[in-house]
Amino acid sequence: MTAEAAKELDELCFLSAQSLPSLKVSKHFQVLKLLGEGSYGKVMLALHRKRGTPMALKFFPRKSTALTSFLREYNLSLLYCTHPSLTRALGIFFSTPSYYVFAQQACLYGDLYSVVVSEVGVKEDCVQRVMSQLSGAVTHLHSLGFVHRDIKPENIFLCDSSCRWVKLGDFGLTRAVGTTVRGVWYESPFCTPEVEAAKKAEKEMERRLKEGIEDEEGMEEIEDIWISVQPSIDSWALGVLIYCLLTGCFPWEESTHDAPGYRKFKQWFDREAEKEDKTGHVEEEVDSYRIMEQKQRSNPPPSQFEGLSPLVMTLLKELLHPDPKHRASPEEILSYLGGPWLMETAREEQRREEEAAKEAKKVRKRGGVEEELLREGRGER
Repeated sequence: MTAEAAKELDELCFLSAQSLPSLKVSKHFQVLKLLGEGSYGKVMLALHRKRGTPMALKFFPRKSTALTSFLREYNLSLLYCTHPSLTRALGIFFSTPSYYVFAQQACLYGDLYSVVVSEVGVKEDCVQRVMSQLSGAVTHLHSLGFVHRDIKPENIFLCDSSCRWVKLGDFGLTRAVGTTVRGVWYESPFCTPEVEAAKKAEKEMERRLKEGIEDEEGMEEIEDIWISVQPSIDSWALGVLIYCLLTGCFPWEESTHDAPGYRKFKQWFDREAEKEDKTGHVEEEVDSYRIMEQKQRSNPPPSQFEGLSPLVMTLLKELLHPDPKHRASPEEILSYLGGPWLMETAREEQRREEEAAKEAKKVRKRGGVEEELLREGRGER
């Protein structure tokens, strides 16, 4: 499916390039307000003048946008984003003297970033609700042979104020599985550790330029770092996103050994892996919660994970595996829904269980006394 999808998408881009109309925005749309903007361009809320339909118009500056890039995102969103939690294009695309534009479903409540309270996050039930939807959306995209490559709170849009319906959007970096792309490092916790080599190459190039070293062959070798696009890229981003939503922070500034937060996590992860190697045991999906608690006590996670339950730490260990070949798929998130992701929730559940057990014991005791009295009344003693 991967090769077929990529080939089909290329053909669709070629065909749509032949029929790209030129329109005047004000003649066909009533533009209401700005919904968002970024390096790609801007998104405006608009009403279609004939249909009266609200929609989001995504504007890409022609000066900085290749036509093929614009058409790839449009066609991918139109034909492949059929999951309810993927933002879909509406079949309207055109150009103006300054922009390439296409229409997509309007999400009127902003993006996920706007509801995350700094150093607090969002409510746990909301986090699980969001991750359930994203798990399905990303799994769907992967099944079609594509990797999103840019999952972050700013690209997850809200259809209501309670995050009961969210949509993953912005497919500008989406590529077919197996596509070879230049390894680009950027300072973000969402950047996967496998591109750390690109950071070293970038620093080396800066050093050479600063020192005036003119070795063309050496410079070419430094630049030549390529990686294969794989679904594990999205798994990593989903793991970081879970942490971000639960805490309102990021687990580390960047995913390199230079970053103290990531280095502590990697050391903890390696100890976990060493324990599994010694016991010859690898956890199967969701192990019993008590066993997870015991493991967490024997190898406490780094301080930045304080407050997260053993259950979600097990999930994060799978999604944030330093080796992309062993990273869990987004679908694994579904196995962890329903249980406590925060220690506060876990303690509250334990308290309720203990109270229920005490109440059940009282009921059983009361029932035993009543049975004894009944037997006495019947003269059975």
